Amino acid sequence: MTLELDQFPLEPDPPAVQTSLAEVIGSSSHGVDAAYVHVPFCFHKCHYCDFYSIVDSSDRQEVFVQRLEQELSTATTHIEGSLESVFIGGGTPTLLRPDLLRRVLQSIDRHLPLAEDCEWTVEANPETVSSEVAEVLVAGGVNRVSVGCQSFTPRLLEALERHHDPDNVALALERFRAVGLDRISLDLIMGIPGSRFEDWAFDLRTARSLGPQHLSCYGLQYEPNTPLGARLLRGHVEQVDDALEADMYEHTCSALSADGFAQYEISNWARPGQACRHNLIYWQGGNWLAFGPSASGHLDGTRWRNVSRLASWLEPRGSTPVEDFERLDNSTRRGEQLMLQLRLNRGMPVAELEALLALESTDTRRRALDQGRLDGLLERDQGHLRLTDRGRLLADSLLCQLV
Repeated sequence: MTLELDQFPLEPDPPAVQTSLAEVIGSSSHGVDAAYVHVPFCFHKCHYCDFYSIVDSSDRQEVFVQRLEQELSTATTHIEGSLESVFIGGGTPTLLRPDLLRRVLQSIDRHLPLAEDCEWTVEANPETVSSEVAEVLVAGGVNRVSVGCQSFTPRLLEALERHHDPDNVALALERFRAVGLDRISLDLIMGIPGSRFEDWAFDLRTARSLGPQHLSCYGLQYEPNTPLGARLLRGHVEQVDDALEADMYEHTCSALSADGFAQYEISNWARPGQACRHNLIYWQGGNWLAFGPSASGHLDGTRWRNVSRLASWLEPRGSTPVEDFERLDNSTRRGEQLMLQLRLNRGMPVAELEALLALESTDTRRRALDQGRLDGLLERDQGHLRLTDRGRLLADSLLCQLV
């Protein structure tokens, strides 16, 4: 049965849509490096997460996929060349019914011009990875998965209101590998309230024992529009001490280096050749299109976010509704280029840096960079300006000055 989108009210009183994607980026094609597809459904909203997601009820999934297919079908008019990467995130993409997940993958393959060696990643919650889901991903062309572990310690998962059994991470990986999907990334969060150094060492050791090719280890962020952020403001939760979190981070760097992982960005480590191509496109200022509610895109200094309300995103049959957009001026683009490239361990080529600073009307950014070198946060190495080990610990304050 075909569902009629305009006869399927999911949320009352949708806000007015500011504009449409066609009005933001025009009708001509652009050089596009990647695509991000957002699946908003979760079976539970984790208390630290500020990505747009809604608790799933099965009646929403089919109408979502139907609209996503329509949205993807318009993509080719905007794309010149082929895509190096597709990333399906959420939410929980693997919560989609297998038949609907298959339709999403088929639509991406049909409508997006994928490069022959395109990196195709899907985020997965270990509780949702059945053998059937793993088979659907491989059959659909997916060649990389990112599994949200966050922690292997039950009391720390409980502190995050994260609902999964740590033992199911290994089971999910077995199911992926059984169908030949072995490019696996694991996500971990350090600095969870109540965590000790031994807890983090255990989580990191357990993750390494599962044999991933990539690890993302993020410090916990208390976002203001999340339950965890609200609990912090009310004094109901205590942040991990900065010195302890620094010890956790330094242990991560040394333990993963000893295990053959190379750190290539502040929070990311990979086996040789296994760095996440999609995230590198972000950090190198590339172009990507966005599909699904609340997904964000970027083209040549114009960035936007699709409307972050499912009912509003479902309504149109033409161009994607855009909630907000920004056309960056040249100075802001230069600041973001500095910030993003300095997040990478290799840093920024000095020649490129000097050419960029020569365009500045003030010396504010040059002075910030010079002070960073004096403070031991930045160094020149093999023709690049890069963060030092200490600089990666204190990167936020320095990089914010550059933006």
